Amino acid sequence: MEDTPAENSPKLPVPGRRNILITSALPYVNNVPHLGNIIGCVLSADVFARYCRLRGYNTIYICGTDEYGTATETKAMEENCSPKEICDKYHEIHKVVYKWFDISFDEFGRTSSPQQTEICQSIFHKLLDNNWLSEKTMQQLYCDTCQRFLADRLVEGTCPTLDCNYESARGDQCEKCGKLLNPTELIDPKCKVCQRTPHICDTDHLFLELPLLRKKLEDYIDTMLITGSWSQNAIQATHAWLKEGLKPRCITRDLKWGVPVPHEKYKDKVFYVWFDAPIGYISITACYTLEWEKWWKNPENVELYQFMGKDNVPFHTVMFPSTLIGTGEKWTMMKTISVTEYLNYETGKFSKTKGVGVFGNDAMDTNIPTEVWRYYLLTNRPEVSDTLFTWSDLQAKLNSELLNNLGNFVNRVLSFIAKPEGAGYNSIVPDAPDAEAHNLTKDLGEKVGQLVGQYLDAMEKVKLKQGLRTAMNISSEGNAYLQESQFWKLYKEDPSSCAIVIKTSAGLVYLLATLLEPFMPSFSIEVLRQLNLSPKTYLSFSNEKGETDDTKKPWNFLPSGHSISKPEPLFKELTNEDVEYFRMRFAGSQADRKVKAEADAKKIAEQLKSTNITEANAKKQQCKPEGSPKAKPTTTEIPITKLDIRVGLIKKVQKHPDADSLYVEEIDVGEESTRTVVSGLVKYIPLEEMQNRKVCVLCNLKPATMRGIKSHAMVLAASSDDHSKVEIIDPPASAAVGERVTFSGYYGEPDSIINAKSKVWEKVQVDMHTDAELVACYKDVPFMTSAGVCKVSSIANGRIR
Repeated sequence: MEDTPAENSPKLPVPGRRNILITSALPYVNNVPHLGNIIGCVLSADVFARYCRLRGYNTIYICGTDEYGTATETKAMEENCSPKEICDKYHEIHKVVYKWFDISFDEFGRTSSPQQTEICQSIFHKLLDNNWLSEKTMQQLYCDTCQRFLADRLVEGTCPTLDCNYESARGDQCEKCGKLLNPTELIDPKCKVCQRTPHICDTDHLFLELPLLRKKLEDYIDTMLITGSWSQNAIQATHAWLKEGLKPRCITRDLKWGVPVPHEKYKDKVFYVWFDAPIGYISITACYTLEWEKWWKNPENVELYQFMGKDNVPFHTVMFPSTLIGTGEKWTMMKTISVTEYLNYETGKFSKTKGVGVFGNDAMDTNIPTEVWRYYLLTNRPEVSDTLFTWSDLQAKLNSELLNNLGNFVNRVLSFIAKPEGAGYNSIVPDAPDAEAHNLTKDLGEKVGQLVGQYLDAMEKVKLKQGLRTAMNISSEGNAYLQESQFWKLYKEDPSSCAIVIKTSAGLVYLLATLLEPFMPSFSIEVLRQLNLSPKTYLSFSNEKGETDDTKKPWNFLPSGHSISKPEPLFKELTNEDVEYFRMRFAGSQADRKVKAEADAKKIAEQLKSTNITEANAKKQQCKPEGSPKAKPTTTEIPITKLDIRVGLIKKVQKHPDADSLYVEEIDVGEESTRTVVSGLVKYIPLEEMQNRKVCVLCNLKPATMRGIKSHAMVLAASSDDHSKVEIIDPPASAAVGERVTFSGYYGEPDSIINAKSKVWEKVQVDMHTDAELVACYKDVPFMTSAGVCKVSSIANGRIR
């Protein structure tokens, strides 16, 4: 994750300061997180954590992967591995995705830790000692085929709720209507493992007696929902649970993967994931610092803010608080809860289970920058009702709000300052005395001061979308200010007024970098670079220092004489073609995309296989060694001299998002921009050997789409006869990028060739064309590479064979 401004040692609460403890719902490790997961928990919490640091609050942000429970066991069965292997795999995937999204955790841990077991079992013992637990015999579904009791998520059936009737409801909760269920309530239940119908058997379990804790719980809720300004959807969901009547809640499950129940009778069971998962916030903090109790048992000095999607609310406002209350200890209880509704995708709903929507790794592979994704998700944050992700809406917000509003303002100001003397200020922020006497500027200062006040008020109330909108309004005011001032005329006609306008505008750029840092940190870092300021040198808005009043004077934010760096565009337009491509690429489910990608790849392979590259007959006869076999007639003749093979430099390489065997490279072949090339070299060439490597690139092939990504050239490589070894054809080290080069020498050592095939290889002067020419002229003649004795047979699938 991005490094936070933490000290070398873990942060601890400081008496007399605001100490803010932030958590986001622990993402489950049964799949890659999709955009709905990201905006619903980790991204929203990250924005608030960054804001708190901006205000000078003593803040830590805790999160991690939720790793126990049925979903993990189910995924492990699907992938034929152990639950731990599943958790290890997806924990790393989550870390990579969140790092790319610039999520600034102070600690990103796991619930499968020794600390989790210790703290969870300790809380259980206190509940047991305080008589808040009971034993009950319950009826549970048992699968004779699998010979096991079925935990709730191992059962699917039709939701029994009136007017719902969702046919794929899980045994614990209906994904459609959100109602919490017991597996025995499902209509026509099926075992998810074998699809057989289970039957009901008796089994003993432990229950948390929520009805007995109700009075203490309601006292807590009544106080905190006002003090903490709970979001309306959190209040409604909580009151719905209370109104329905609290019932004893089972806290054990018949599983193997989980925190063991420390009780002789129940030693073969584990804790229900929704009993132990919220305790993960505590145990992950214990991984962060041995003095975790200073955060979690310090209600007088610590404020707890929790972020989640609406389906998680009852577990955080009823179950978890009841658990902590029942211990009889003095816990830091949740003050504020921020809840999001669902983010839907184009024509349906994001779903990890069904693979519908854009997932974290998908976003990474679009080449759309992180700050654009963060901005779009946050402007579209479903705070009050469900919102809809569409590619056309993403395009509109990027092009009109980021590019034409924010990017235009920043670039317009800095570019004018960077112009040489006589047209601008030679990259030096001008002096602007008497700025307060300039009426237009003074009016702007008043507006900006009011907007900053509104921004701070919205952010304190965790109204993140409103805070972002307010910050963007400052950019709009800046653009209007520039336009009304007509600074380009003032430069010649009224230089002192022009200097005031430009210095004030430069201050607004600095202010925007600061206010937008919680939302788009990579954007802010780039603006600071262009302002020639150190990273994270943001304006301070500490209440303790009374600095919020200074925002009415943006002309004071940057000193006169400060030298800026070279301005560059901050955003790139998203075209209609881009939108249509992404819409097609991410249509359907992940499974549908995989099937389509495999079909496309097969089709392309067949097309390549049917293509023959030969030289003209006269050339063939001229260069054919005596005794070599006659060339077979071909249907398509391409003169070898027409092949445009150049030296290329791989500037960037990554694995194809939808194909394990393919690399996607950005290659400089001496043109204005790099070419995107897809190559099937993953199994043969390590990723680190591909980076910044010179290669031979066939540039005038017709572009081909390889599993959703268009390839605009071909990297040439040689393979052994059985294709077990492959090596890239390297141009001379001195060859310039974009040039055709010549070199000479043996393709192999003559003695080795004689021993292998009893044929002597002649010394040749090789033009870059001749590599391909060998296909026609020296077919089946052996030559030597580091992969062993090889022979030229064909060009196909990006390799000379």
